Amino acid sequence: MKVPFLDLKVQYTQIKTELDAAIQEVIDNTAFVMGRYLQRFEAEFAVYQGLKHVLGTNSGTSALASSLMAVKKIYGKEWGDRWEVILPANTFIASAEAVVHAAGVPVFTDILEETYNIDPDKIESVITENSRVLLPVHLYGQPADMTKVQQIAARHDLLVVEDAAQAHGARYRNGDGNWRRLGGFGIAAGFSFYPGKNLGAYGDGGAVGTNDPAIAEFVQMYRDHGSKIKYEHQFSGSTDRLDSLQAEILRVKLKYLDEWNAKRRTNAELYKKYFSGVDEIIQPQVPEWAEPVWHLFVIRVRDRIELQAFLQENGIGSGFHYKYPLHLQDAFTYLNYKPGDFPVTEKVMQEIISLPMYPELTEDQIRYVVEKVKEFVVSKR
Repeated sequence: MKVPFLDLKVQYTQIKTELDAAIQEVIDNTAFVMGRYLQRFEAEFAVYQGLKHVLGTNSGTSALASSLMAVKKIYGKEWGDRWEVILPANTFIASAEAVVHAAGVPVFTDILEETYNIDPDKIESVITENSRVLLPVHLYGQPADMTKVQQIAARHDLLVVEDAAQAHGARYRNGDGNWRRLGGFGIAAGFSFYPGKNLGAYGDGGAVGTNDPAIAEFVQMYRDHGSKIKYEHQFSGSTDRLDSLQAEILRVKLKYLDEWNAKRRTNAELYKKYFSGVDEIIQPQVPEWAEPVWHLFVIRVRDRIELQAFLQENGIGSGFHYKYPLHLQDAFTYLNYKPGDFPVTEKVMQEIISLPMYPELTEDQIRYVVEKVKEFVVSKR
């Protein structure tokens, strides 16, 4: 049996007629940049996420970077040059790149071993007089503990920007018992529409979500050369726009997102059911206040490099998300971190391996994957 790590073609074939018609409409109208197709998607995604404003960007990295630029521009006039953004060491480099692009300083902290998200109890130990922003990452589609993050931010007068690149549709339960979608707990949030995401474009794409009109206005201008009116530029911006073809593709797909996320949750439960009782396999844990969307299904094992090779030999795709902690990457040597600074992150990132996860996986495919993983770990006893 073959089980690819991700199969985008099977999803496309299911909605091909609808997608092809949407793409053709954009081409027929030669409306490729900005305009009604982008505005229509932005409005619908804002309603879906429960946000007042959504601004499409050319990537999730740009979404985070422009969010941070907006925060600095509007609320950070007295911050000076060395303003710090606290984020977990276990995330994709884009989370930290966005800080650098916004001329901030990334400050890493450790994670929870159970969820792989930022450990709220470790945040205050890295807060300094230069700390200005908390950047929790809802990694793998699993919500970070936003109640504790918000409480820490309030105590230390910090702003919160969410990295929701992998968490389209994920929900968090407030202390009042109400469930809310991620992206509205901070002053802004960045989403990614990279093709492999739960809501994926057919190319790069992203969006800023916010309830703050000043943030929305800055991002809207920044992504289009600092301009509200063509050829009139209030500041030097960039070309960070989500194009109309991608916006229309995403608008079609958005109608199916809840259904796809529900199937991901079903698949995660099947994995957990078939892996139960195998001590060598550490499964992801879900707090009672979280409703993840399972962008990735990540387990922990010994000898993960060997396991990946074994799975590949048996027709199963897998991945490492992520292979090395950010604080030990060459890109951030100037921050002077060293091995041992974040022990949970370093331990977990030697053991994690991502298994196939997408809505169209069948139960037979999941059983086959589990069977082969079990076969490998038993051979290592």
